[in-house]
Amino acid sequence: MTEDREIREGKIYAMVGYWLFLCILPLLLKKDNKFAVHHGKQGLVLFIFIVAAFIFYVIPILGPLLYRLASVVYFICFLWGSIEALRGRYCRIPIIADIADKIIL
Repeated sequence: MTEDREIREGKIYAMVGYWLFLCILPLLLKKDNKFAVHHGKQGLVLFIFIVAAFIFYVIPILGPLLYRLASVVYFICFLWGSIEALRGRYCRIPIIADIADKIIL
């Protein structure tokens, strides 16, 4: 019963956690909500991923291609995570979730 309540209270924060730099909101404002923090951590890893891809953009020819590929991957993960958060489900995005699990707040 408490898990259902936790999911209801953290659902919007969990979804917002995938919106680039807004990933910090669930980590700061809902740090006691496991559902919101789970999605916020994955959002943080995705944000770091897209920032790193943007940094590599300056490499001639290869940089823009890598950035486009990273943007597509980010967008797919963003949609998947946001939809699953709104549905009230814990989702584990491959590779991203493994890295997010190592983050200690």
